[in-house]
Amino acid sequence: MSEKYSRMFTAADTSIIGMIESSIKHGWDMPAYSDYGTDVKYTYADVARKIAALHSLFRDLDIKKGDKIALCDKNSSNWAISYLAVLTYGAVVVPILSDFNQDQIKNIFKHSDSKLMIGRADLPVEPLLNLADWHMVKGYRSVGDYDFSFLKATDVKYFSENPEDVALISYTSGSTGHSKGVMLPYRSLWSNVMFADEVLGMKRGQNTMALLPMAHMYGMAFDFLYEFCITCHVHFLTKIPSPAIILQAFGDVKPKLVIAVPLIIEKIVQGKVFPILRTPRIKLLMKIPFMKGVIYKRIREQLIKAFGGEFYELIVGGAAFNKDVENLLADIHFPYTVGYGMTECGPIIGYEDWKRFVKGSCGKTAPRLEVQIDSEDPRNVPGEILVKGMNVMLGYYKNEADTAEALTGDGWLHTGDLGTMDRHGNIFIRGRKKTMLLGANGQNVYPEEIEDVILSNSYFEECVVVQRGEKLVALVYVSDEEMAQRGMTREGVKGDLNRYRGHLNKMLPKFANLSGMELQDEPFEKTPKRSIRRYLYS
Repeated sequence: MSEKYSRMFTAADTSIIGMIESSIKHGWDMPAYSDYGTDVKYTYADVARKIAALHSLFRDLDIKKGDKIALCDKNSSNWAISYLAVLTYGAVVVPILSDFNQDQIKNIFKHSDSKLMIGRADLPVEPLLNLADWHMVKGYRSVGDYDFSFLKATDVKYFSENPEDVALISYTSGSTGHSKGVMLPYRSLWSNVMFADEVLGMKRGQNTMALLPMAHMYGMAFDFLYEFCITCHVHFLTKIPSPAIILQAFGDVKPKLVIAVPLIIEKIVQGKVFPILRTPRIKLLMKIPFMKGVIYKRIREQLIKAFGGEFYELIVGGAAFNKDVENLLADIHFPYTVGYGMTECGPIIGYEDWKRFVKGSCGKTAPRLEVQIDSEDPRNVPGEILVKGMNVMLGYYKNEADTAEALTGDGWLHTGDLGTMDRHGNIFIRGRKKTMLLGANGQNVYPEEIEDVILSNSYFEECVVVQRGEKLVALVYVSDEEMAQRGMTREGVKGDLNRYRGHLNKMLPKFANLSGMELQDEPFEKTPKRSIRRYLYS
């Protein structure tokens, strides 16, 4: 737990529904949600009254406790309210990433047995409640038909959940080719919210900024659910999060915590900081010992100011972090930390406060969990990361085969990630079990490690290492903007690939040497959480 804040919850807070109810009652007249840059604002009382109206609508639609209700749209206050309404009604939330295509959305709606979709008006399913205006599409009902303006804080009373019942079914982003419905029980949601309070302990009324897709567990748990449970004021960024928009929003909102995926941070650092460090004048000054410290201090101050200037730490998660960017953040003593999680744990598995965080790791085992490395030498030889405890899912919806493969009889979850753990308990991700390649000499090859070397020692912006027979080939991408900045052409880059390959191979072990490099014309296709869809490339 950080020294800056104190915890809000006590040992008696054992119910996620109870936490939501308590937050509404204690924060009644306080601001709860705002859509950044718009006039949309809700107090906790407004949220409670909208939840009551939605509950009435659900009853009139003959939706019962345990039925599934899907939710698909971009981030907004209305999205968050709908989620809370479904959860406190006792129905099962099925959040669907809005970046999925129409067929995927339709298939998930059908596979999940959802009785209602809440989302944008053009979705190809029925019945559908339009999130923008709260009207039923092709129906006569509207949330506005139910008047709960009389509702008082003392009237708010939700049901008491069974911790082992399914609260939510989250369909994975499909980076390995297909989506699976992860069944998360109420205990997992509770444990993740309690974790956030234990390690962050933010105060009531503080501002936060929600950037990440809330249909993904990382954003859902730590951009909105935890903050609501302790009566913070959440500002939703409803626009595409470009660096310019993000930096403007941070400056206006001044959040007390920054949650982000690596891509957001990398774009800001690579676009704003690295070009300055590459200038001849700064390169010269950096060679003077005391000036290097002065420059680093100035960069740190400017970066902190860029993120609003009032946050305790920046938490990065959801994908691998670019080594050059992380090295810079560590060198300038920026208050950042990298966490580890997955949908199947709702999501948290590993975390450490930035003051104790070890560069290159993804923290230590989170509370109420056990982590093991399936290796004879866990400190030195990568093995699959196994997780057991309160956060772990119940299984995959209507998918006994994948459930049996992922969960052991005694509750251990096979993450599919390969890692090591040092003597202090710090977890280091070494790659994905499913992406591990077998070299010609039988040596295990982890493509992510090769990609880190490539990206850290070249100007390539994205990279995927694939195996063709017994040969390793690196597929690389560099943007037109980057080439223009460097005075290069695409044909010129292609002509230099062999030279780059020779340079890179000197930094790689022989069994991981590249036989070829190919320049891609377009960025790699990615999942909504910005992970490359590796299965599309060979």
